[in-house]
Amino acid sequence: MEHLHYRFMGGRTMRATRPCIVGVVASGNLEVLIEPAALQGACTVDIDTAANGFGVVWEAVVADFFSRHPLADVRISINDNGATPAVVALRLDQAVVEFAAAAPTGPTA
Repeated sequence: MEHLHYRFMGGRTMRATRPCIVGVVASGNLEVLIEPAALQGACTVDIDTAANGFGVVWEAVVADFFSRHPLADVRISINDNGATPAVVALRLDQAVVEFAAAAPTGPTA
């Protein structure tokens, strides 16, 4: 089991107030938990993966994700069981959609 940690700055804060989880850790898949967190404007991604030695690939996938979804004050946790980079990208995009849907609507004060 390998643990990877990435931190990104320069994103925007979403108004979501509750966490959301997508995916299932099963053979060749993963789950993604996305939640609001007081991270001084950062977005962190923590990955626990059964596939050791793929840090460079993970870094590319999460950097691409952050370039498409520049988030701030968000913690993302990934539990992986050998998912391909395309599945990882899909699950991350799905998590952001679900997380945004949890955001309250209406004017802010």
